[in-house]
Amino acid sequence: MGSHKEQEQAKCAWVHGPIIIGAGPSGLAVAACLSQLGVPCVILEKSDCIASLWKHRTYDRLKLHLPRKFCELPLMGFPPNFPKYPTKYQFVSYLESYASHFSIQPRFNQTVTKAEFDQSCGFWTVRTQDFEYISRWLVVATGENAEPVIPKISGLESFHGPVVHTSLFKSGSDYKNQRVLVIGCGNSGMEASLDLSRHNAFPFMVARNTIHVLPREMFGFSTFGIAMALLKWFPLRLVDKCLLTLTSFILGNTDRYGLRRPKTGPMELKNATGKTPVLDVGAMSHIKSGKIKVMQGVKEITRNSVKFVDGQEREFDAIILATGYRSNVPTWLKGSDFFTEDGMPRTPFPEGWKGENGLYTVGFTRRGLLGTASDATRIAQDIAPRWRTVKDSNNYSNSQIVLLWKSS
Repeated sequence: MGSHKEQEQAKCAWVHGPIIIGAGPSGLAVAACLSQLGVPCVILEKSDCIASLWKHRTYDRLKLHLPRKFCELPLMGFPPNFPKYPTKYQFVSYLESYASHFSIQPRFNQTVTKAEFDQSCGFWTVRTQDFEYISRWLVVATGENAEPVIPKISGLESFHGPVVHTSLFKSGSDYKNQRVLVIGCGNSGMEASLDLSRHNAFPFMVARNTIHVLPREMFGFSTFGIAMALLKWFPLRLVDKCLLTLTSFILGNTDRYGLRRPKTGPMELKNATGKTPVLDVGAMSHIKSGKIKVMQGVKEITRNSVKFVDGQEREFDAIILATGYRSNVPTWLKGSDFFTEDGMPRTPFPEGWKGENGLYTVGFTRRGLLGTASDATRIAQDIAPRWRTVKDSNNYSNSQIVLLWKSS
C-alpha cells in the first residue's frame, strides 16, 4: 500500500495540451482542430457518452432545423447520402464517426466540480469528483444548453398529472387522447405540440412572449440560406423586411393565431439577443386548423387545472415544459469574471471565444453549429503556437510539475 501522499499524487495529472470540458459537438470540434495541428488534449465529460444532450435529452422526431451544410463541424462533412435535414440519430452517428476519425477519446463520467486559475503558478486546475487535472489552457465547451430551465409557476408542484421538461419528452404517442399543456412556444414547444397533435393528443401551447415564426423553407430553399445570401448584399433590416413579407405570404398573419411578432425583425433580434426564430415544420397548419390551441400566459396551476392570464381555466392531464436550457458555467468556474451570472461570455460575438490566462470558450455564440465551427478553428490556431513554444522550452517532467503544483 502506498502512502497517503502517493495516493493523492496518483489522482493528479498534468495535461500536456488544453483541458476541454464537454464532449458535445463543441468539444469534439476543438479537439479535432487541435489534433490536426498536432496538439494533444484531454476532454472531460460528465456523462457516459459523447453528445449526451443529443442522445438522451431530445425528442424522437427531432431533425436539424438547418440544412446539413450549415451544421458541419470543421474538417469533416456529413456523409453524402444523408438527407438535407438529418435526423437526430443521423447527427449522432455523424458525431461518433467524427470522434473516431480524429481518434478523440474523452474521459467519461468526469463531472467538473471546480476549475480555477492559479496566478502564482500560471496553471489551471480542474477538479472532478475523483481526480484533478492541471494545464496551461482551459477550453469551456459545455455550451449554452447544459441544464434544463424549470420555471417557477404558482401551484406547479400541486398538479396531479405528470410534469416533464422537453429534455425528457420523447414522443407524443405517450399522451394519446390526453389534454396536454405545452408551456413555451420556441422550436421545442412547437415541435412537441406538433408531435402530440399527430399522435391524437390534444395540445394547448402557451405563447406568453412575442415570437417570430418563419417557414423552414421558402419556395424550396432554406430560409436560413436565403437570409445568409441576402445579408451579403443588403442591410440587416432590409433582409428582415424581405423575410417577413415572404413569411406573411406563406404562413399568413401569425398574430391572428395568438403568436405575436416582436417589433424587431428576426435576424436583427437574433444578433442583438440571441433569440432564435421558430422555423415551422408543420405546427402552423395544426394551429390554423385548431388541432393545436394557443393560450396566453399561465397565472396559476391547481391540482386538476390551469388558470390563464386572460381569465380562462382548463383541465389538463399532463404538462410539458418547453422552457429551454441554460449554461451551468458559473457553478464550477471560479475566480473568473469572463462569464456573466447567466453563464455567457461578457464579450460579444465574434470575440467571445478567448479570455485571459489561457481561457477559451466554444459553443456560446448563439449562432448554432456555424458559430461552433468558427470558434473551434480560432481556438486551435491560437493555442497551437503557444503549445509548441511551451513544449520546446519545457524542462520539467510530468511528475516534477505535479509535485511543484501540489507543494505550492
